[in-house]
Amino acid sequence: MRVQRGKTWLPVALLFLFLVPLLIMPFVAVFVFAGRGGLGAFLEVLTHPDVQFALRFSILIALITAGVNVVLGTYTAYVLTKYRFRGREALTILVSLPVAMPRVVVGTSLLLLWGPIGLIGRLLDPLGLQPMFAPAGIVLAHLFVTFPYMISSVRPVLEEMEGTYEEAAYTMGAGRWKTFLHVILPALRGGLFSGSLLTFAHSLGEFGATIMVSGNLRLRTQTAPLYIFAQFEAGNIEAANAVAAVLAVISFVLFFGLLRVTRTRRREA
Repeated sequence: MRVQRGKTWLPVALLFLFLVPLLIMPFVAVFVFAGRGGLGAFLEVLTHPDVQFALRFSILIALITAGVNVVLGTYTAYVLTKYRFRGREALTILVSLPVAMPRVVVGTSLLLLWGPIGLIGRLLDPLGLQPMFAPAGIVLAHLFVTFPYMISSVRPVLEEMEGTYEEAAYTMGAGRWKTFLHVILPALRGGLFSGSLLTFAHSLGEFGATIMVSGNLRLRTQTAPLYIFAQFEAGNIEAANAVAAVLAVISFVLFFGLLRVTRTRRREA
């Protein structure tokens, strides 16, 4: 790749000209408003029962979502990579579709399937089983919207792997499960870690689908993004931005962790 030399101040200045108001200043604004009342007021907000529940609940949902997607996403990526079958390309497009779908549409579709009047929900409701407006519904929504992230992290690694290692394992008498466990899975560690971080981060900040399926019930189904929304609606800007600042810090930590893993994988390659 050819590096441009000579006067670089103009393109760099133009870059910062649109990056500052577009990306940098919004982050700064969150922390400015979060700390407007001082450290004492900031900590007081974080010790409120509603805030503590919303943060703990969001982290728990994100952990469950990432854990389930590690299994389902890895299995899906493995099947799509290692097997050739009719409809494979269509299925590949289908599992990537949640990235392009509006989150509100995702929430609506889940309500129409699992809700009290949904195709399956109407059968479950008389049995006292109703996943919508409950933690189970939030997990379903988060699994739906984050499913492609694990696949996109694991599948390229599977496609780049040399088949000679698998063939050697089969030759030595190892079955498909042992080959996956001892040959393929160790090679997927970087992809699994990256996919888990991406899934966790997107689940932690998910709003559009969550508000449709959760009911935004205080101390029951209110995640941190929903708490921020409710506080903005109530005019409590400082409380909303205090929680937003916590989510931003978590996102920064996850981003730099992902960046470090990516650099390590490139050096190993």
